[in-house]
Amino acid sequence: MELTVREKLFELADAEYQKFSAALIPNISNVLGVRLPVLRKLAKQMAKEDWRTYLKEVDGEYFEEIMLQGMLIEYAKIDVEEKLQHTALFVPKIDNWSVCDSFCTGLKFTKTNQETVWNFLQPYLESEMEYEIRFGIVMLLNYFIDEIYINRVLQMLDSIRHDGYYVKMAVAWALSICYVKLPTPTMAYLQSCSIDHFTFNKSLQKITESLRVDPETKKLIRSMKRK
Repeated sequence: MELTVREKLFELADAEYQKFSAALIPNISNVLGVRLPVLRKLAKQMAKEDWRTYLKEVDGEYFEEIMLQGMLIEYAKIDVEEKLQHTALFVPKIDNWSVCDSFCTGLKFTKTNQETVWNFLQPYLESEMEYEIRFGIVMLLNYFIDEIYINRVLQMLDSIRHDGYYVKMAVAWALSICYVKLPTPTMAYLQSCSIDHFTFNKSLQKITESLRVDPETKKLIRSMKRK
């Protein structure tokens, strides 16, 4: 008899990796310990089969089941509209940074559909839910930090008001990427922005951690720290 997807995941689980993985994601307790490359291989196979039924029926009891759903949306050969429909159904299931960031990295169709996805992201960026906002921010930092979108991205990051740690850290991460890719508009923004002190100082820290920023500039960035 053929194994169910959950049974396959149990078979693929690695006890040592489970301990390592669970320690990295502090707010969840449902990790089986399947390594990401192994999970991706399974997702690629499933994407050639009846993956839509799986998305409808799976309850997502385990971390890997949620991650697998995100990967199926990534690998499915479907048009933009259907991708975004499945994305909208998936985002409420995100409850940790790992699923969020991995899912965003996989939505590469955004590169050729920027305006459509930008419009799709607006409600998430204005949400009150921590991981919905983080999803929006991580999508921005993956696909919208370019000369066309930089001013809109900086404006959007400046307008976010949420006390969630994973929102603040995503804003800081995004601003560091903005600086590395487009230092001139980002520096102008940092000199007049209205983000909170914690997020501002974290942004500076992340910029100084980049290997693409020279020592002189790092000195200047450190001097901007808010007390």
